[in-house]
Amino acid sequence: MGYPAIEHLNDLSADAFADEVAPLFEGARRFLQRLAAARPFDSDKAFLATAREVARTMPEADQVELLNAHPMLGADPAAVSRASFEEQGYGSPSEEGSGQPILEELAMLNRVYEGRFGFRYVVFVAGRPLSAMGPLIEAAMRNDRAAELGRGLDDVIDIAADRLGRLRGDYLDRDEGS
Repeated sequence: MGYPAIEHLNDLSADAFADEVAPLFEGARRFLQRLAAARPFDSDKAFLATAREVARTMPEADQVELLNAHPMLGADPAAVSRASFEEQGYGSPSEEGSGQPILEELAMLNRVYEGRFGFRYVVFVAGRPLSAMGPLIEAAMRNDRAAELGRGLDDVIDIAADRLGRLRGDYLDRDEGS
C-alpha cells in the first residue's frame, strides 16, 4: 500500500493528519497544525501550493520552527530522519571517503549561518553530494535575512514535494503551483 491519497488525508482528524504528513516536513508542529486547518485539498499539487502559502505567511517564529525542524546538513547520520539520511547521501558512493572533514566544515558553516540569521540553513539537496553544500551555504550568507528566510521556506516545500513524490512512486513537478 502506498502513501495515503489526498482524500484520505482530508478525512483524518487534525492530529492524525499532522502525524501522517509530519515526515514530509520533519514534524514542525505549528506549521502542521496550520496546514491541517487549511484542508481540504483537491490534489497533491494543491496541498503543496497551500503548504508553500502557509509557510510564507505564518508568523516568523513558526517559520523559524519549520526551518529548525530540519536536521543540520552534515549532522551525525544517527541523528537524522531516514528521509534526510537518504537525501543527504549518507553511505552513497559519492560520499564515501568524504567523511569527517566535510562534516566538520558543514557544522562550522552551519554555526556561522545560524549565528548570522537565527535559523538553520535548509536546502533541497536534490541528489548533490554533501561536498557541494559548503559553497551553497557560503553564497547564502551573502543574502539578507528576509531573502534567506524565504529561500529556506521554499526549499522546505521543495523537499516535501520530493518526499511526497517518492512516497507516491512518482515525482511531482516541484515548481508547479509555486
